Amino acid sequence: MISLSSSENSTVSSIAATKRLARAMMVSGGEFSLLLACCNSLQKQEQVLNLLTEFSSADIHEILLSPAADKLYTAITTEIGVTQPEALMVRGLESVVEINQLIISTNIMRDEFRKQFRFPLVLWVNDEILCKLVWLAPDFKDWAASTIRFDVPNNQLSRATQIKLTG
Repeated sequence: MISLSSSENSTVSSIAATKRLARAMMVSGGEFSLLLACCNSLQKQEQVLNLLTEFSSADIHEILLSPAADKLYTAITTEIGVTQPEALMVRGLESVVEINQLIISTNIMRDEFRKQFRFPLVLWVNDEILCKLVWLAPDFKDWAASTIRFDVPNNQLSRATQIKLTG
């Protein structure tokens, strides 16, 4: 039986998740779609973004939100202008000071995303931001297909650690 070390296993699952993300962006085909990429490590997020260029031929634009951002829709439209990228990645949600306000305004403006954007929108979130989306923007969050995870959720990681320590 072949046994993978945890780092090899992590790499294999990152590659599979990256391929799923690339495929989900491709399937969008000029229509709005919301994709949630969950990663608790900014370093891992960078690695995934570098890997994504190998699996996707799409011209992917990237926006890094300012900590002062208060409206996601406005931040995106200000950044892209009238252009419609093939795909758009939004990073930096975890650094936004008024994140609750930004998420609530996103839920209120949700119809504008679908009306104005003809591309897949990938929001990079961590577990905390994902929970806030569920509670503060349930209608917007419901537009997303299943969340694509690039690492183990914090609660599963601590549970696995507890099992190892007590087991």
